[in-house]
Amino acid sequence: MTAFSTLDLLPASQLDNLNELGYHAMTPIQAAALPAILAGRDVRAQAKTGSGKTATFGLGVMQRIDVTQFVTQSLVICPTRELADQVAKELRRLARFTANIKILTLCGGQPMGAQRDSLIHAPHIVVGTPGRLLEHLQRQTLQLGQLQTLVLDEADRMLEMGFRDDIDNIISHCPSSRQTLLFSATWPEDIAKISQRIQQDPLTVETDVVADLPSVEQLFFETSAGDKLSVLVGLLSKHQPASCVVFCNTRRECDAIAHSLSNGQISALALHGDLEQRDRDQVLIRFANGSCRVLVATDVAARGLDIKSLAMVVNYQLSFDPEVHVHRIGRTARAGEEGVAISLVAPEEMNRAHTLETFLERSLNWHDISTLTAVRPQPLLAEMVTLSIDGGKKAKIRSGDILGALTGDVGLSGEAIGKIDIAANQAYVAIHHRSGHQAKHLQQIKIKGKSCRARLLK
Repeated sequence: MTAFSTLDLLPASQLDNLNELGYHAMTPIQAAALPAILAGRDVRAQAKTGSGKTATFGLGVMQRIDVTQFVTQSLVICPTRELADQVAKELRRLARFTANIKILTLCGGQPMGAQRDSLIHAPHIVVGTPGRLLEHLQRQTLQLGQLQTLVLDEADRMLEMGFRDDIDNIISHCPSSRQTLLFSATWPEDIAKISQRIQQDPLTVETDVVADLPSVEQLFFETSAGDKLSVLVGLLSKHQPASCVVFCNTRRECDAIAHSLSNGQISALALHGDLEQRDRDQVLIRFANGSCRVLVATDVAARGLDIKSLAMVVNYQLSFDPEVHVHRIGRTARAGEEGVAISLVAPEEMNRAHTLETFLERSLNWHDISTLTAVRPQPLLAEMVTLSIDGGKKAKIRSGDILGALTGDVGLSGEAIGKIDIAANQAYVAIHHRSGHQAKHLQQIKIKGKSCRARLLK
């Protein structure tokens, strides 16, 4: 266990900030990479979600910001808007004791005009997705001529999503004398090639992904492809997980499985790349606030999920890449918590199972499928429902305003109201299902003297 106090962090109040945030000792990726990052060296690191990678590069970024210079000094490129939002949120937490620092998120799905107006006064740090960043660079609303630190977060996923040319174009706008930090959950050959092209003598930090998973209980069940759905229902009925992500290899399977589970009184939603951004946001919010028990997702869609506590992961099909398998199951044992990962393996997937066994350097833990097929289907209903309200940060609506309106005019008890998420133009409120009837026919709600449309998401 290495303390953050062993590092020469700026400002001096950062150590107190980290302690308040619950960061008492460095994770393996932080202990290995932070000294080099703080020294200004290029670093390429393998780090899965939940390993502390955002704080790793975040502390390095903060170290080099000069708040008296109103120019963009750091850029973090992320594959998705969800991940960019999470990264920006974490950077703001790390910057709590740094006065007058401006951090801006630039992602698709948001009005260009509002972003252009925010860029009139250059932010110190920009976090964004490749497409939207490139648009601003082409319009010259974003200037990177004085950039000091460039971060590529989840670089492997950006390659999967076809952003290679966009990334190269963005980098062409950056000065060559910069620090470049590259983070990737897996190590495909293309990542090494990118590193050679854009980094200078980088320190390579490769975590031992196999040793990182001691607290994940892995169970494997052999079953036919045609019986997998009924086995999954038996599995969910038996374990009744508070939250579960079911990984599928295709978008079509995600939709079909989520639909079948919902028809069987199992609270489930699908998450994949074909969803519109608004629909993706709502699915993630409903899963995170307890309005959905089962998320059926593809690997690409599920990367970057910020789920603090995940009870179970199910591999509906084994991944073709054993490193992706490790990345999947690691989601249920974040920050040292215990978790269970269950894989349903058809005979035609056995070659993948053998490859995984070799990769993990351990025998797979096979179990009798009859322990699941004998289970009678049971409902798995969500504890909460989600109320959507037309009004958000731009209307200066705060959580307290919503809480007051719901407990006042609507008559809900404070105990019935859960997590409140406020976006730019929308707010989402988790309400206990026992009180959902009070909000079921709600069409509008008065907040700060203004009537806002409201509806329960279905």
